[in-house]
Amino acid sequence: MWDLYARIWRNTGRAQLTLVVLSLIVAALAAAPLQFQKDIINSLGPDLEIAQLLWLCGGYLAVIIVTNIFKFALNYKSSVLGEDIIRRIRASIYGAHHNPDTKRKPNTGTLATIIAAEAEEVGRFVGQAVANPLLQVGTLVSVVSYVAATQPYLGGFLVLIILPQAAIVLVLQERVNRRVKERTIVLRQASSDISEEEVQNIHHVQEKILQDFDQIFLTRRGIFKLKLSMKMAMNVISGIGLVGILLIGGLLMREGLSDVGTVVAAISALERINGPWRLLLNFYKELSAARVKFELILKSSDAFDQPKPVTVTKKAS
Repeated sequence: MWDLYARIWRNTGRAQLTLVVLSLIVAALAAAPLQFQKDIINSLGPDLEIAQLLWLCGGYLAVIIVTNIFKFALNYKSSVLGEDIIRRIRASIYGAHHNPDTKRKPNTGTLATIIAAEAEEVGRFVGQAVANPLLQVGTLVSVVSYVAATQPYLGGFLVLIILPQAAIVLVLQERVNRRVKERTIVLRQASSDISEEEVQNIHHVQEKILQDFDQIFLTRRGIFKLKLSMKMAMNVISGIGLVGILLIGGLLMREGLSDVGTVVAAISALERINGPWRLLLNFYKELSAARVKFELILKSSDAFDQPKPVTVTKKAS
């Protein structure tokens, strides 16, 4: 993983810094709507002041608009960076394949698989390698800190909801990683066999290709079981979180230690942390998959071991 990040920073460091700044701005704004929401709910009643309500709603809307402007800039720059990396990976692999000085070259089937699929996954990951986790962690810290400052009991309960989800993914994701690597290797082999079936014993090759397809199916079935198990567990924990906030919030209100606005803001905070937390867990999954694909690409070609980009050698006319 560290080798992957070292290469990412070495090749895209300046662009990543821009994404970091945008991520921090979006994360800092994450808790602002909760305060407006709390104040609006607590202001509702027979003594409601129209001017105050309009001001609060206007501020709420302004925060939403500004946040989404920065999110647009972040997502656009991240997507463009990822697409640029996809182009560079494809160009390097393809150039190395046609360079007579290259020692390690993927065969035609593996080359096609790398260019069509694996470069896509690795490049897309590079675009969000730094900004995505920073944004999600920053959002979690911003939202949980706000709730904890407003009502420590509810803030502590939100932390307890987050930790089991992390443990579940860390345990199960390694099993997913092994299956992703196995599926990639088998798919490469099947692609190579298909490209060579005309020059070999066609019946033998066809039988082997069909066996590879069966193996890919079985591997994907195992991945589905693990991923859906993680999703089910996280949904159950989120449900426990919602019920827990209602229970704790009700008890605190009964003792005069909280108000309805704070409880509603805590429920909204749970929804807000569920989003970034799930994205953060998904990022970990993508990191694991991208690491596997990246290692396989490096083993297939020495294109990225060369100091300068490799270009396709044109024949003299």
